[in-house]
Amino acid sequence: MNEESFPSVIHSAMEMVLRFLPLLERDESERLLRFLSDDIGGDIAGIREFSGRELELRRRVAEETSFAVLKEIHDALNELELERFLKTLSVPTLHRNCTDYRDLLAGRVVDLAGAEMERLGRGFPPVPFALISMGSDGREEQTLITDQDYLIVYADGGGDEADTYFRDFSDLLVEKLAEVGFKKCTGDIMPTNPTWRGSLSQWKRRLLAIVRYEFADYAKNLMDLIVLSDARHVAGDQGLADQLIGTIRAFEQDYFQVLWGMAKAATEMKLALSFLKRLWTEGSGEHKGEFNLKLLAWAPLVMNVRILAINQAIPATGTLQRIDLLEKEKSLSHAMAVGLKDAYHILTRHRILLQIKVIKGIEKDSYHLNPYQLPAEERERIRQALLRIEELQKTIHVNFSIM
Repeated sequence: MNEESFPSVIHSAMEMVLRFLPLLERDESERLLRFLSDDIGGDIAGIREFSGRELELRRRVAEETSFAVLKEIHDALNELELERFLKTLSVPTLHRNCTDYRDLLAGRVVDLAGAEMERLGRGFPPVPFALISMGSDGREEQTLITDQDYLIVYADGGGDEADTYFRDFSDLLVEKLAEVGFKKCTGDIMPTNPTWRGSLSQWKRRLLAIVRYEFADYAKNLMDLIVLSDARHVAGDQGLADQLIGTIRAFEQDYFQVLWGMAKAATEMKLALSFLKRLWTEGSGEHKGEFNLKLLAWAPLVMNVRILAINQAIPATGTLQRIDLLEKEKSLSHAMAVGLKDAYHILTRHRILLQIKVIKGIEKDSYHLNPYQLPAEERERIRQALLRIEELQKTIHVNFSIM
């Protein structure tokens, strides 16, 4: 929930209470109002306490020069967000806060890495550059467990000097981000990998080669383009980042066969549904009675919403924003949009709760969920979420004429 929408939510809640009050006896009305006063007063006090601690930690980020201390601040912010989530269970609030403070931390690490390069005698960056995030960070959907999904783009005109500088800068940056608590990406989506680093013209040539199928590994390059679809500026030159992001969007729009390939991959993603539309779980092995919540539920939802958004030239990267805008421009019915947003909240909430169990040492795996440990009504909500995603897949399958 953003600041702009908060007053309207409060107003709607008050209207509901006022409509309900006339139905109660006087004593019941007084008990309800006392309860609301005590309960909401406690919540407000708690929110103020969280906000005060968070503001102080964020203020320290801008002044800190020690990577070890930045790691301590990062850990404290994560712990604060974990506590807040357990009180509110608000997925958008956690997304917003985690994304905001990690942007601050990443930006600070960029500055400190630049200063370190200067101390090492490498001087300042020879041309302007930008750090761009992708994946959940690009969608502004950060959660409690994160890794690095970054690329670097730098301005043309620097030649070999710029290539060498940003190669070495990327090596330093990735290490320092890891020191501050941004785990290295297991898929190597980091600027230390030459695939995720280059000048603006190098990036344009790379993208053109992908959409023209000039690379041999079609599956890998299709996945790279999918990852790039959620690109978002984090630090450095905003204009340069906007140019690259605009180029990515334009290529996806201009080369329909690439978008068609992405749509085919999205509609073929498996869901944790059996033939009879019941929840499917592993029948044997380490995860017997469980299913991979990320791969068989959450990821197909995010992926298929992304495809529709790209097809309709919607610039937003966040899944909930994309759904709202798709409804606004009539690509989704109101009922479908509400259902998909509800599905996103349900599935993401359980993903975060699994992460909390891992952080607290209760579980070792943050991906697999046992639905039979949940109340029956919650299992049904998850099943309904999967049915909505399946319906979305069928819609995209028809719209893109996928045989």
